[in-house]
Amino acid sequence: MKTILYVLLGLLVLILIGARFGLFAGSPPNDLGVTDGRLKPPSATRNSVSSQAALYPGHPQLDYARIAPLELVNGDASASLQTLQATLAAMPELTIIEQRPDYLRVEASTRWLRFVDDLEFWLNPQAGVIEVRSASRLGREDFGINRERMERIRAAYQGQGVK
Repeated sequence: MKTILYVLLGLLVLILIGARFGLFAGSPPNDLGVTDGRLKPPSATRNSVSSQAALYPGHPQLDYARIAPLELVNGDASASLQTLQATLAAMPELTIIEQRPDYLRVEASTRWLRFVDDLEFWLNPQAGVIEVRSASRLGREDFGINRERMERIRAAYQGQGVK
């Protein structure tokens, strides 16, 4: 019994050390960004959310993936992206990876195991909103983490002046 406990404790230590060295980070997808007015489709499994999920009728996770876009700050696109950028920069688990006048790509990292999720924000000029997408790099189920994070971002963003 004591041997099993030592083996399990050793495995736990190895997992935590591996996590600190990026074992669970995964690789960033090479197809992120906006193509023909669309962000990448939601994942086929329950590990992503997208405000553009409805653009993919028949998608296997359509209901799970659906989330509202961000409203603009007083209808001002430039101010909205500045507000969003400030909101994201204030969240310690988030790192802005790419920034363009109409697009932000962000990585979110979990504290202990360093799992990485990819977040995207695109100013959709036709709809007058900021489209959002968040997806886990690894795993088939996110247990609602991507939706929860996006809703925390939405609340913080709205708290900075969305009307």
